[in-house]
Amino acid sequence: MSENATYHAITRGISVSVMPAYLESRSEPDDDYFLWAYTIRIENQSVETVQLLTRHWVITDSVGRAQEVKGSGVVGEQPVLEPGEMFEYTSGAPLPTPSGIMQGSYQMALNTGELFDVKIPAFSLDSPYEDRHLN
Repeated sequence: MSENATYHAITRGISVSVMPAYLESRSEPDDDYFLWAYTIRIENQSVETVQLLTRHWVITDSVGRAQEVKGSGVVGEQPVLEPGEMFEYTSGAPLPTPSGIMQGSYQMALNTGELFDVKIPAFSLDSPYEDRHLN
C-alpha cells in the first residue's frame, strides 16, 4: 500500500493526476465499510480551451464487483479551463471490501463543439486491512 501514491495520465494535452487516501476515521471495517477520498487535478497543457462536461467511473471492489457512475460535471461544476489553467477537487468512494480500483474518463468539449474523452488513470484503493473476502 502506498499512502501518498499519485497516478497520472495525459490525453490530448489534458493532464489528470489522482491522489487517493484511505479515510480510517470514517471507515467501519467490522461492518465492511471502507471509505477513501481522492483528490484530482486536471491541468490544461494544450493550446485550446476545454470544458469538462461529464464523468464516467468504473469502481471495482476486490471480489470483482463493478459499479458504474456517470454524471454531469464534477462536484457540481463543469469547469472551463483555458490553456495553462488547472482545476482541483476532492471526492470520495466507499467500498464493501478493504481494497479496490477506480478508473474512468471525463468528456471534454472544445470551443468548436468537438467532444473528446480524457482518461482518468486507474488508481488503487488500499486500506491496512486484510481482505477477508478473498479467503
